[in-house]
Amino acid sequence: MTAAPDTASDLPATGLTAAQVDERVREGKVNTLPNRSGRSTWDIIRANVFTRINAMLGVLFVLVLFTGSFINGLFGLLIVFNSAIGIIQELRAKKTLDSLAIVGQARPVVRRDGQAVEVAQSEVVLDDVIEIGPGDQIVVDGETIASEALEVDESLLTGEADPVDKQPGDEIFSGSFVVSGSGAYRATKVGADAYAAQLADEASKFTLVNSELRSGINRILQVITWLLVPAGVLTVVNQLVISGQSLNQAILGMVAALVPMIPEGLVLMTSIAFAVGVVRLGQRKCLVQELPAIEGLARVNVVCADKTGTLTENGMRLSEVDVLDGDRTDIERALAAIAALDPRPNASVQAIAEAYPDAPGWRAAAIAPFSSAKKWSGISLADGEAERGNWILGAADVLLDPESDGARRATELGATGLRVLLVATTDVPVDTDTGDLAAPGNLVPRALIALQQRVRVDARDTLDYFDSQGVAVKVISGDNAVSVGAVAHSLGLGTPDSSVDARKLPADNDELADVVTDNVTFGRVRPDQKRAMVKALQSRGDTVAMTGDGVNDVLALKDSDIGVAMGSGSSAARSVAQIVLLDNKFATLPYVVGEGRRVIGNIERVANLFLTKTVYAVLLAWLVGLAGIGAKLFGFTPISYPFQPIHVTIAAWFTIGIPAFVMSLAPNNERAKTGFVGRVLRLAAPSGVAVGLATFLCYVVVNPGGSGAALGGKAAALTTEQIQASTAALITLLVGSLWVLALVARPYTWWKVLLVGVSVAFYVVLFSIPWAQRKFFLDISDPQMVGTGFAFGAAAIVMVEIFRRIAPKIFHGVARRKS
Repeated sequence: MTAAPDTASDLPATGLTAAQVDERVREGKVNTLPNRSGRSTWDIIRANVFTRINAMLGVLFVLVLFTGSFINGLFGLLIVFNSAIGIIQELRAKKTLDSLAIVGQARPVVRRDGQAVEVAQSEVVLDDVIEIGPGDQIVVDGETIASEALEVDESLLTGEADPVDKQPGDEIFSGSFVVSGSGAYRATKVGADAYAAQLADEASKFTLVNSELRSGINRILQVITWLLVPAGVLTVVNQLVISGQSLNQAILGMVAALVPMIPEGLVLMTSIAFAVGVVRLGQRKCLVQELPAIEGLARVNVVCADKTGTLTENGMRLSEVDVLDGDRTDIERALAAIAALDPRPNASVQAIAEAYPDAPGWRAAAIAPFSSAKKWSGISLADGEAERGNWILGAADVLLDPESDGARRATELGATGLRVLLVATTDVPVDTDTGDLAAPGNLVPRALIALQQRVRVDARDTLDYFDSQGVAVKVISGDNAVSVGAVAHSLGLGTPDSSVDARKLPADNDELADVVTDNVTFGRVRPDQKRAMVKALQSRGDTVAMTGDGVNDVLALKDSDIGVAMGSGSSAARSVAQIVLLDNKFATLPYVVGEGRRVIGNIERVANLFLTKTVYAVLLAWLVGLAGIGAKLFGFTPISYPFQPIHVTIAAWFTIGIPAFVMSLAPNNERAKTGFVGRVLRLAAPSGVAVGLATFLCYVVVNPGGSGAALGGKAAALTTEQIQASTAALITLLVGSLWVLALVARPYTWWKVLLVGVSVAFYVVLFSIPWAQRKFFLDISDPQMVGTGFAFGAAAIVMVEIFRRIAPKIFHGVARRKS
C-alpha cells in the first residue's frame, strides 16, 4: 500500500486511498462539524438552572429558611420544577433535532480508491476530491481541479448575486453553491478552518432567542427586576418598623409580597411550548433548523410556493414528442444521447432518459450546462471524428419566436398543464460565447417535448387550508407562465390566462409590489426576480414564507421571513432554509403553521395569567406599604402584609400554574399578530389592578392590627384574628383570579369548562379540610369574615369587567396622542 503523498498536488484525480483517509482521520484532519443543536447537554443544564427567575426565587427561599418556617418555603420547589422540566424538554428537542439533522444534511460525493461514494459532511478529510453539480453545496474550502462550464454562486458569502466561473486552479469556498455545470475540487481546508464554518455554526443553532415572544417576555422580566427592590424595601420597613413585627415575620411578609411578582412559570411555559413544538414537528419529519421559525411561520400571511417539487412531484413523464422539422428517428437518437451524456441530469432530462434508454455511443464535444437565468442547455455531439450536430434543449417560449407556429403549438400544450421544452439544432458549437443569455448561432427548431407533471395529491387540501386561514398563496416558477397557470388552476388558484410572464415584470419595487399583490401565478421567474418579489411583498408589510427545492430558489429562501425547503431538494436550498420538510410533503406545512400558532397563541393566553398575578402583587405590596406609612403618620391602626408565602404559593396552584400548563399545550389556530407585550398588558394590567385593589380593600376592612409575633415571630404564632383576616383576603384574591382564569379560557370547550371547574373545586376542598387549614394557616370559622371575603371577591369581578372595558379606550387614547 502506497504512503500518503507529501502535498495535495501529488494526489491523483482518482482521490485518496483508504489508507490515506485513515491517516488523515488519525491526524484530526477531518471536517468535524459543530453540534447541530448548538448547546451541549451541560450548556442546556446550566442555562435552565442559572436563570434570572431561579436567582430571584433562590434568594427569597434562603430568607424563608432563615426564619425556620419551612412550610412557607414550599415555593422553592418551583426552582427544581422549572429547571427539571426545562432541561428534560430541551434535551428531548435536542435529540429530535440532532437525529433529523443527520437525515437532512448534505452528503457530498467524494472519490475514494477511484470510486465516487457518498459520505457524511463530517467524514470529509483534507485532500479529498469532491464531485459537484447543479444545486450542490460546497461543504469545505478547496481548489478546483476539474470544470465543465462550472459556475458557483457566492452570494451567501459576498452578497454578489452574479455566478462566478470556476476554472481548474481557482479557489472555491464553503457556503457557496453550484448554479450550473459540473466539476470537482480538492479539499484544502476542513472543519473550523473552512471559510463558512462559523457562519454555518451560527445559522444552524438550536436557539430560543431572537423572537418577539422571547424578547417581550425578557423586557417584562427586566421591569419586574427593577420593581422588586423598592417593593421589598417598602414591605420590610412597614413590617419591621411601622407594624412592629419581629425580623422573622417581616422577612416572611416581604417574601410573600415579592414571590407573586415573579412570573416564574412564564419562561418555563414558553420553553416547554417551543420544545414540544420541535418534537411534534420532528415526528412529522420536519426539521426546524432555527427554532424561532416556528413562531415566524405562525405570523406568515403570504406563502410564495415554487411549482416544481412543491405543488407538483419532482418526477416527470415524457408525454409526447411533437416533431417540427426533420426525421423523428434522428431526433430521438439525439435525445437519448443528450440524456445519457448529461453528468447531472435534472428532472426533465431524467424523464427523457427513461423514455429513450438505448443511447448511441456518442461523445460530448462541447457542453453548455443549464442555468435558471438562460433557461437552456446544450451539447455538441460527436461519433468518433464525425459530428452529430449541436443540440439545444430549453424553454420553448424563451427560444422560439412568439409569432411562430411552434410557439403557438407550445402554448397550446402548456395550457393543458404540460411542461414544454424545445429541442433545436444550431450551426455553431454550443459553448460559443454570445455575450448574453441567448443560444448561440442560428437556431433550427426540431421538436417540442411535452412532459407530464404529477400534481401532489395533498396540494389541494394544503392550499384550501391556507385560504381558510387568510394566508395568500403565490405560485412562483421558472416554468412557462401558461403551464404554471394551468397547474395552479387545477388546484383552484388563478387561471392560465391570468398567469403573469415575469419577463414583463416592472423593475421598480413599488410597481412590482402592486403586480405581485394583485396576481396569483407567475412563470419564467429568474432567481433574482424571485428574491425581488419576496422583498416587494415585505415592503408592503407582509410576512412572507418561501417554499422551494432548487438552486434557483436559494436567494428567495434566504431573504424571505421563513424559508421552507424540501428534503429531496438541492443541498444549497436546504442549507439556507429555516425549515426542511424531510418527507417532501407540502401538506406538512399546515402542521408547521398550526404548531407556531399553538405556541404563540397559548403563550399569549397564559401570559395573561402570570402577568395578572405580577400586577396585583406589585400593587398590593405598594398599597400595603404606603398604607402602613399613612397609618403611622396619622395614628391609624397599623396594617401589615396580609399573606404568608404559603398563601401566595397555593393561590398560584390552580389559578395559574396547572391551568397555564394545560392551556400552553392545547390546540390554537388563531393567526399570530405583532404587539405581544401590548396585547397581554391590555388584559393583565386592568385585571391585576382590580384583583389587587379588591384584596387590599378587603384586608383594610377586616384588618385586626397587631404584630403577630407573640411567640418569637414564627408564622405559627399568628393570632386567630390575623389568620381569619388573611383567609378573607385570600378568598377575595382567589375569587378575582379564578374569574380572570375563566376569561382567559374563552372561548369555552368541554375541557376548558372542566379545567375551570376543577380549579374552583380544588380551593373549595382545600379550605374545607382541617389538616390543610392548620398547615396553610387558613381559618373559615368566622362566617362574617368569610362573607366579607366573598363580597370583595364579587367586587373584584365587577371591577375586572369595568376596567377591561375602560383599558382599551385608555390605551387607544395614549396611542393616538403619541401618533
